[in-house]
Amino acid sequence: MNSNHGQFGIDLSIEGMRSQRFSVGVFFFLILGILVFCTIMFYIWKDQGPSRNIKRGEKVMFGAIIAGVIVAVIFGASQMINGFLF
Repeated sequence: MNSNHGQFGIDLSIEGMRSQRFSVGVFFFLILGILVFCTIMFYIWKDQGPSRNIKRGEKVMFGAIIAGVIVAVIFGASQMINGFLF
């Protein structure tokens, strides 16, 4: 077994630790971007008001966007469990 790899196969060398920190930074930037995007989407939805009926296509579009955000977070988190964000 290589001395640079830990128990779970994570590279513990200097280069590996730097890229791990970089991956964590990218993941937090991803989460920050998703939060900003969801906030904008929430205010757009809220500004339409209760008097306006939301069309079926708009509901499908917002549902697809929300599902995409959830999948992106799950995908990023699962990659971080393995140690690196690709």
